[in-house]
Amino acid sequence: MHELSLAENLLQIIEDAAHEQQFTRVKTVFLEIGQLACVELESLRFYFEIVTQDSVARQAKLEIIEIAGQALCTQCRQCFPIVSHDQACSHCGSYARAITQGGGMRILELEVE
Repeated sequence: MHELSLAENLLQIIEDAAHEQQFTRVKTVFLEIGQLACVELESLRFYFEIVTQDSVARQAKLEIIEIAGQALCTQCRQCFPIVSHDQACSHCGSYARAITQGGGMRILELEVE
């Protein structure tokens, strides 16, 4: 259910940008979401459509670019692909690792009028 608050936060960022840059309509939001960010994409799309109904982002298309997960093992210092938070290093089997990619979410670009 945290997708509702994510959608509300996205809208706040968009509205702040609209105020600062003086645009009146957002056509497309390009959003980068990591596979490890624990975001249900369809739920985010649903809530985004609801929260933007009476805003500059009304009927804006939400383009989601998924970013694969990657981690650095703190034991063997090797980088490896990771698809879940409970995955061990594929090189040495250690669970001591730091996620280096795919754990976040950010707006890449807004297509505006």
